[in-house]
Amino acid sequence: MGKDRSSNIQVLKDNRIGIMGGTFDPIHYAHLFIAQTALDELNLDKILFIPTGRPPHKRENIITDACKRIDMLKLAVKSNPKFDISTIEITRGKTSYTIDTIRELQQYYNKGTEFYFIMGSDAFKYIETWKNYKELLKIAKFVVMTRQVLRNGLLDEKIRFLTKERDANIKKIEIPFLDISSTIIRKRVKEGNPIKYLLPENVEKYIFDNGLYME
Repeated sequence: MGKDRSSNIQVLKDNRIGIMGGTFDPIHYAHLFIAQTALDELNLDKILFIPTGRPPHKRENIITDACKRIDMLKLAVKSNPKFDISTIEITRGKTSYTIDTIRELQQYYNKGTEFYFIMGSDAFKYIETWKNYKELLKIAKFVVMTRQVLRNGLLDEKIRFLTKERDANIKKIEIPFLDISSTIIRKRVKEGNPIKYLLPENVEKYIFDNGLYME
């Protein structure tokens, strides 16, 4: 099972940590594939999955209870020793901002640790609207995952601009198009459609055992 890094008061030794944030409601194979791709491409020591507590961009949405989302994450990552979980955003108990999360993580890892924030190209388009984004670009490296079928000149232009003008460290990784989302899975469950092969089998079982997404 993944363990909660945030509860460990000693300084941790990992040097290159990938950060996967999200509601993970539920976690699915696209999340896991993206995490593994970043791990391999960038030779990271660990991928840290951080489920959001109260995300600023989803305030109007109903999100599944945090304990259940954590349970599903644990089931999904338990077979991979390089996947881990932290609940720092949930235990924070207030709206979660990435800058606050990275600052807090810096307290638990040694000074030389590099943090790689993994995100999709759609979210990256709005990076300049994020809280304290200029500082965020300085204290974390960014990994932008984009579909191989897209040739996005605007994305490349933004990366070049932020690299030059904000001294940001941004890596673009192209991945196959995987049309899987938590929204699709919740909708299929509600409509009584199968979700097999969209997410790990043990997570699928947990969803039905606990009656998630039925209404």
